[in-house]
Amino acid sequence: MTDAQDTAADSTRRSNGDTSPDDAGSSVTEAPTPLLEPREGIPPVVGDEAALAEVVAAFAAGSGPVAVDAERASGYRYGQRAYLVQLRREGAGTALIDPVGCPDLSALGEALSGVEWVLHAATQDLPCLREIGMLPTRLFDTELAGRLAGFPRVGLGAMVENVLGFVLEKGHSAVDWSTRPLPEPWLRYAALDVELLVDLRDALEKELDRQGKLEWALQEFDAIASAPPAEPRKEPWRRTSGMHKVRRRRQLAVVRELWETRDRIAQRRDVSPGKVLPDAAIVEAALAVPGNVHALAALTGFGHRTGRRQLEQWQAAVDRAKALPESELPQPGQPVTGPPPPRAWADKDPSAAARLSAARAAVTTLAEQLSMPQENLISPDTVRRLCWQPPAAVDAGSVSTALAGYGARPWQVELVTPVLVTALSGKDA
Repeated sequence: MTDAQDTAADSTRRSNGDTSPDDAGSSVTEAPTPLLEPREGIPPVVGDEAALAEVVAAFAAGSGPVAVDAERASGYRYGQRAYLVQLRREGAGTALIDPVGCPDLSALGEALSGVEWVLHAATQDLPCLREIGMLPTRLFDTELAGRLAGFPRVGLGAMVENVLGFVLEKGHSAVDWSTRPLPEPWLRYAALDVELLVDLRDALEKELDRQGKLEWALQEFDAIASAPPAEPRKEPWRRTSGMHKVRRRRQLAVVRELWETRDRIAQRRDVSPGKVLPDAAIVEAALAVPGNVHALAALTGFGHRTGRRQLEQWQAAVDRAKALPESELPQPGQPVTGPPPPRAWADKDPSAAARLSAARAAVTTLAEQLSMPQENLISPDTVRRLCWQPPAAVDAGSVSTALAGYGARPWQVELVTPVLVTALSGKDA
């Protein structure tokens, strides 16, 4: 008996299990059942090496896929490290692991090598799991599976409700998971997040198979599992919210100096950068380029709660930007490594603009026919690059080769090549 069946044994409101998303993505024909407690109760938090060794042994001896989730403290702490890791596997039950007390989970990762990991929105959790020594060799992403299957709502709660007929507890996803000790309601929420994840995986696998999309999903999952770590962002200060207001190079230098000063302080204090200084305050200071602490204190975000010492450190950053020679000031806009923004195509290359318009329309139509988001059918960036610089001779072979070179998976290449050949050739479909 599966976890879902066992949990619902005493309920008369269990879903019939049909996972077809044909009716607005919902397969539940009766009122969903609230899932209030983990099947075996809330497990103790694993916070030392002895307890971790027991978990490693139990999960190594378990069977079938392993459900994995991680909780971060986004908006509270610096970076995206994991502050709780949840796992569930048949024969091992559920484990809640504290990465603060057990910062190295490589032994657990090795014990689960070769086992399929089931995650929801895997790309969000894999970076923080990698930091603590956990990385899957095989995975199943239930959020991505839902997108490919055509579900309009793919959050974990919506998927569990629509596919399995259960309502998960809500309200703790955005809390400060670095809190110690973690409150019992939070731990209950965390344990329930993996309670039905394998059941959801099984139902979605059947639905993808029914739609003829299972092989597509497996290729996507393999691509996620084998992807290297993301490269650090170049000039991350340019992502400051409100940057579109800042146009002059000297003002850009102020943003850069304030952003880098804030980042150093946030990292040292292990707090979210936004709690040190809001983006809006950085932009205000950049636009005003204040000449002294008094002028700075009058700006939004640098009010009476900001101490004299803090004001001086922010003013020092502004002064450093003001002192830079012209040659060291940042240039407006980010360095372009690919095609220019599509809004500029009509002026720069009208033919490319026409190709892009035709290609976008063709991809949108095909995605609608397949009942999936167009960005999952093919990356919009791939379409832009292909339209900006198409092969010299446009045919199925050259377009397929170009798509594969941009990282498109075989299923994507097979599906979109015909419509893109038509779009790039300027022919009517």
